[in-house]
Amino acid sequence: MKIVVKVGTSTLTYATGNLNIRHVEELCKVISDLKNAGNEIILVSSGAIGMGVGKLSLSEKPADMPTKQAAAAVGQCELMYTYDKYFSEYGHIIAQILLTGSDLQNRERAANFRSTVDRLLEMKVLPIVNENDTVATEEIAVGDNDTLAAIVAAETGADLLILLTDIDGLYTSDPRRNSDASLIKDVFEITDDVRRCAGETRSSLGTGGMLTKLGAAGICMENGLDMIIANGADPRVLYGIADGEEIGTRFHGRKPV
Repeated sequence: MKIVVKVGTSTLTYATGNLNIRHVEELCKVISDLKNAGNEIILVSSGAIGMGVGKLSLSEKPADMPTKQAAAAVGQCELMYTYDKYFSEYGHIIAQILLTGSDLQNRERAANFRSTVDRLLEMKVLPIVNENDTVATEEIAVGDNDTLAAIVAAETGADLLILLTDIDGLYTSDPRRNSDASLIKDVFEITDDVRRCAGETRSSLGTGGMLTKLGAAGICMENGLDMIIANGADPRVLYGIADGEEIGTRFHGRKPV
């Protein structure tokens, strides 16, 4: 199975921007094990700006673009060093791919991206994809890594996209505010009711909360692949998903008739 796994900043770092070592180490261990089982994995990873903030000892995430891009440049080095360290311990080679929106909109560059990923997977390498925050501006940015992960999944012909976040899935309303909110286990069509649920359910640290995840789901469903939103607090949840267990919220792709 070809699986795209997207991890958010809240899974990788503490609120301080410093690395959550326990989570990252466990994530790398589980993904390595899934690769050992014969799955092809592509990792879409946030965290560059957050880790740059921690590395530079900034008091908060910068608001201006030059400082934000500087933090991304520092944090991306730290992020890839960390991944290389942990994945190497389990015998896996990683590769870094940084993209902007214009890379994916340009047909020739998008084809080059697909060819590169295909060859890396053939060579048993783990591609790690992130938006190129150091150069991306509003005009060329994808905007958030949920959308980026969905586009990557569609472009590479993945079977499944898993978004690991800090909430169990899509709820009928915000479970932090409404104790009666219930988890929606399956979505077969993105209706107005589903959109209303997404508008009222947010992950605490994500770029755009549940609404961006719903947008990512739409991309996946249109391209015939499933997407799952699951809680990444324990990366071992990936085992259950790979085994077909009912975890989180599954958005079912539209299969060709």
